[in-house]
Amino acid sequence: MSPDRNNLQPGWYFRLSRFFKEKFGEPVYKIPIDAGFSCPNRDGTVGTGGCSYCYNPSFSPFSCEKPASVREQISQGKKKNRRALYLAYFQAYTNTYAPVEQLKELYDQALSASEVVGLSIATRPDTVSEEILDLLEDYAKRCHLWVEYGLQSAHDQTLVKINRGHDADSFSRAVDMTRGRGIYTCAHIILGLPGENREMMLQTIDFINRCKVDGVKFHHLQVIKNTALDRGFQEGKVAVYKKAEDYIPILCDCLERLSPLIVIHRLASQAASSDLLIAPHWSEGAGQIASMVETELKRRGTQQGFRHQT
Repeated sequence: MSPDRNNLQPGWYFRLSRFFKEKFGEPVYKIPIDAGFSCPNRDGTVGTGGCSYCYNPSFSPFSCEKPASVREQISQGKKKNRRALYLAYFQAYTNTYAPVEQLKELYDQALSASEVVGLSIATRPDTVSEEILDLLEDYAKRCHLWVEYGLQSAHDQTLVKINRGHDADSFSRAVDMTRGRGIYTCAHIILGLPGENREMMLQTIDFINRCKVDGVKFHHLQVIKNTALDRGFQEGKVAVYKKAEDYIPILCDCLERLSPLIVIHRLASQAASSDLLIAPHWSEGAGQIASMVETELKRRGTQQGFRHQT
């Protein structure tokens, strides 16, 4: 169900919880999965060392050298919400980076668990093919399916700077290939990347609007131990939003520019391990960030899509 823009109230944005409630009639929770995938930006296929900001254990709570089976991870994840619906969220590293037969085996394991109504698959836009998308299209006929493509920025000079290993056109091509298959697409973007100003970040919003994605995950730049970004931060070459109050204005600027039809999966980064986080250290959790966003949008008298350029 798409929101009626004429009925939107100041402070409104299209939350994933609302999307799930309208589609399933009840809450749906994601269970993060580490299925043991690698990344072409680490094994030499695309590059080595990975993206400058990335150290996977910092945001993947199940990430370890020998992860439990997919079924075991789902069983562990369901303990907190026994009576609920779930999506198996293939989160760690690049979750389409394997032969189709292996992908099918892993996805089938996830869907065999009771109360799992679908999949959410995080991946890179340069690791999907027609064969893989044909497989995912078949799943989309039987379950709810999101593919989450990492973009981070629409600016190729930024993508080079963060050692992303693909350009913005790779993202738009992947979304185009995915369209029309019954699969929902979600873009991951990072606000505050080195060298980017407000207008560049808004241009990234314009880009994902043009790509007609179904969802977006916002992340604020975080500096994690054991990353290239960590070294740049220690040398004074990388700046972050030191306080949540510094981040809220640009996030709300982006929400105002974002199509009101795009579902907001996340408003800010969430590091799973505070021990690995160098900066910034915010005291606010996800609920407080959401409240701050709503307060700021109400103060402005605006909402998601208020300045959307059609």
